[in-house]
Amino acid sequence: MSKIALLRTGVAPAILGAALISSAAMAQETAAGAAASDDVIVVTGSRIARRNLDTPAPIAVVGQEEFKLSGTVNVEQVINTLPQVIPGTTSFSNNPGGGVSTLNLRGLGETRTMVLVNGRRWMFYDASQLVDLNTIPTFLLQDVNVVTGGASAVYGSDALAGVVDFTLRKDLVGVEAGGQYNITGEGDGRRYEAYIAFGTELGDGRGHATVYGEYYNRSSIMQSGRSFSNEALGENDDSTGLIPGGSSTTPNGRFTSTLAAANCPTGNVFCSPGAYFTAPGVSRPRTAADLYNYAPDNYLMVPQERYLMGGYADYEVVDGHTAYTEVTFVNNRVANELAATPVTGTFNVNIDAVSSFLSASDVAALRQLDTSGTGVVPLSIQRRVTETGSRNSLDERNAFRFLVGMRGEITDKIGYDAYYSYARTRNSNIQAGNISRSAFQAGLDGSASAINIFGPNTLTPAMVDQISILAQNGDVSTLQVANASINGSLFNLGMGADDVGFALGGEYRKMASEFIPDTALSSGDVIGFNAGDPTAGSYNVKEIFAELRVPIAAHQPGIELLEVNGAARYSDYSLGNVGGVWAYSAGATYAPIRDITFRGQYQRAVRAPNVSELFGGQAVGFPTAVDPCAQASAATDTTIRDLCIATGVPTTAVGTAGVQINSQIQGLFGGNPDLREETSDSYTAGVVLRPSFVPGLSITADWYNITVKNAISTLGGGLGNSLNLCYNVIQDINSAYCQAFVGARNALGQFDGEVPPAILNANVGKLEVEGIDVELNYSKPLDFALLGDGQSRISFNFMGTYTIKNNITPVADLPDEVNECAGKFGVLACGNPTPKYKWTSRLSWIDGPLTTSVRWRHLSSVRDDDPDSLYFVEKIPSYDQFDLSFSLDVTETFNMSLGMNNMFNKKPKILGFNQEQANTYPGTYDVLGRDFFVSGRLKF
Repeated sequence: MSKIALLRTGVAPAILGAALISSAAMAQETAAGAAASDDVIVVTGSRIARRNLDTPAPIAVVGQEEFKLSGTVNVEQVINTLPQVIPGTTSFSNNPGGGVSTLNLRGLGETRTMVLVNGRRWMFYDASQLVDLNTIPTFLLQDVNVVTGGASAVYGSDALAGVVDFTLRKDLVGVEAGGQYNITGEGDGRRYEAYIAFGTELGDGRGHATVYGEYYNRSSIMQSGRSFSNEALGENDDSTGLIPGGSSTTPNGRFTSTLAAANCPTGNVFCSPGAYFTAPGVSRPRTAADLYNYAPDNYLMVPQERYLMGGYADYEVVDGHTAYTEVTFVNNRVANELAATPVTGTFNVNIDAVSSFLSASDVAALRQLDTSGTGVVPLSIQRRVTETGSRNSLDERNAFRFLVGMRGEITDKIGYDAYYSYARTRNSNIQAGNISRSAFQAGLDGSASAINIFGPNTLTPAMVDQISILAQNGDVSTLQVANASINGSLFNLGMGADDVGFALGGEYRKMASEFIPDTALSSGDVIGFNAGDPTAGSYNVKEIFAELRVPIAAHQPGIELLEVNGAARYSDYSLGNVGGVWAYSAGATYAPIRDITFRGQYQRAVRAPNVSELFGGQAVGFPTAVDPCAQASAATDTTIRDLCIATGVPTTAVGTAGVQINSQIQGLFGGNPDLREETSDSYTAGVVLRPSFVPGLSITADWYNITVKNAISTLGGGLGNSLNLCYNVIQDINSAYCQAFVGARNALGQFDGEVPPAILNANVGKLEVEGIDVELNYSKPLDFALLGDGQSRISFNFMGTYTIKNNITPVADLPDEVNECAGKFGVLACGNPTPKYKWTSRLSWIDGPLTTSVRWRHLSSVRDDDPDSLYFVEKIPSYDQFDLSFSLDVTETFNMSLGMNNMFNKKPKILGFNQEQANTYPGTYDVLGRDFFVSGRLKF
């Protein structure tokens, strides 16, 4: 098929959407034309990177076969194994969670990765304008294309780290139905899927239509279901061992006087460290071992139920002009479950009101603390309200997307494509297990019926009803896109190469989101899940774009191929602080001989702030962080000690572990309407080897460097890093980073959540990643077979990344304060592990109808990111996992696959205080154990 024919039939837009020019058509043509030659890599059961051999920017392609052989229903399970990806929110994200699956390319953040379906923007799920991968029909995937580097010149805002494009099959004729069942070796975590799709030609081949439906159900696994996660672990005093840990907020209750140690009566049980009730009304001084094991009540794998249906069609209404449409509807329900609500804060206690719940000695001790003589004493209270049961948050999302367009010919060399799409997602969130802070206070100060919180299981059903809140919120997000472009070829330079190709067009987008919390959540009168203010906002952008591909010469002495390309896009945002911005790119490809190709590209990309970052109301979050004032070294470092005192820590408490009551510190986060755009500069350079003397072999190696400036983040890069900047780096009480913590501590110097520190959004920092991607594909026929016709084939694919640099500069004004995250993990700044070496490889043997395949996934070792804190586990060793699968074409119309992931039952490394959740990093390291699957697909 000629290049012009490809453009006319709409193959070119399949990869780069309406903005694509003939370079993609060339990529398609090369792959399709080469398929008949002996040099082509066609690897069944492997990740096949064919088109990346012919483009200036590296493109990795994950084929449909990979999803089948890996036993995958949700796309996250395959995409997160790619070396280019650091896991975002996954099915193992319970706290924090949200019931979604997101994608984080190069570790630059989910908001900087653009997700497309069929080359076009997909629907997002909330005000952060992120795509939930759960809404993409895996069973209809043709392939997934991962493009490295900024791509705003082609796609517009958000493509700073790169683009991931999910291409759906368009060739289905007849009926295809199937299902899959997964279960772990522990007998839990059942997952099952059933789907059906109908495809047919229309009007004697003038068009095609596909409709489909899917049902998916995933059972939960509790942290109690695995030996490594059934107990919340802590560390001993010198971090030489792991010990049973957990939360200091227990069902027994901890009650501490707010009087300074010097003023608290000697021997009073309520003086620090406080009274701990071993039985109803019976107390003793609290000890460090009085902790609550919250782990068993948390999900390890969150449950999910999904209904997905939709269709797409095209029809040539008149010769050379084709109308097309796409419709999708998704109902997705995911729950998160946490241990019962921990109530913390300073409350006024009316002694007479609660005296019937206390022993005479405890009543007398309270009266000793009544220095005002009012009969009311303030106490710092920690009480886990287990009488309400676990906290449960149920998200139900209904997402709808509709697209209609027209493409066709203007001349025999120029075509057009125009479309409009509308997407809307509505989420309903219901929260059970919340406690009303005001009702809790009223039950203690005598203004309402008294509540008994002095000991375990002391709250009666009536008391539980009195203080409980069933909270709920909703959010609505919409995306409108109108795009029109022309593309085609212009002229030929006459040196054996293709015609010069171009594209020119314009796009309009409008993004809008609204978060609607109920009265309890918006007022902040809620303990348990996160309170938050209402959020509403929208903005639009008008864009023009152009691309040019110039093939200079081909098939000449010393020049097998030489071409250059460029692209530019001007975007005019309705946001005053963003306004008009440019994105642009330039690249070149040179092959001196057929066996070797050099390629390189530069791209300037732009990301406008999203609705949540701009207009998000203030909401409470619970990140893991380390309070420097609770470290023993704070007591001996004069500067840190003075800062701790200045920010509210009592002199005698500085450097004591009691200052930090939990590993999570409650913070207040929210939007900033004065944000500016982020910009990135991406450089890629690589080589492609296809040696003619080794048929079936291709090797690619690509260097990349991406720098993001004016990075939007929470103040200081997050609460944990803001603490570090205040107390260990800037060390100035007047700095914004220290002022965030002034007034946020209680009388004991603790962050108890009653006045959480405000860590709001800002254009504060810089991000930089650098590395080398390597991919190897090899396929070789074998002159023997067990089931075939005398021949079989072996294929091997290797895809790996060496991360040279992954740097976070949280404050641009402090360029020397850099968090180097390559080969690191931790709670200070880096979060999920970023191995320096990461690879996925697959070896397959294709013998007639049977494919036998082994996959090997490797993560190199990583070290903790905090040089000033000593943890029991400072280094997570390298991690290797092996998977085995079989795929059998039982008949021409029925295929059956089965397999076992993590066949050696590799366990994650168990961590202490520097974990994410479940004593490890469950998005990075396998927490299911040995996992089995069986699937079938029938065509008729």
